[in-house]
Amino acid sequence: MAKVKSRYETVFIVDCTNIGEDETNALATKFKSLIEENASVTNIDEWGKRRLAYPIDDLNEGYYVLVEFESDPSFPAELDRNFRITEGIMRSIIVCKDDVK
Repeated sequence: MAKVKSRYETVFIVDCTNIGEDETNALATKFKSLIEENASVTNIDEWGKRRLAYPIDDLNEGYYVLVEFESDPSFPAELDRNFRITEGIMRSIIVCKDDVK
């Protein structure tokens, strides 16, 4: 039997140093909307501007966003592709939490 939906969690970091505050918020909103359109969002937690554990491209700060959602197994791959091709996203990770039956 094929999986219908799974629970996922993603954290992405927006480069808030090189782009302005308005652009940072616009980029975070863009990805939150993309997830809401293609999945069922259970929680959105904006951690805001934080110091990075280690420098990424000589940057020490980033804007963190955590989103928990349920979706078909094909959506996280598309979301990851969008994270990778969007300028301004420093890092991202998508984790499958467990199967929903």
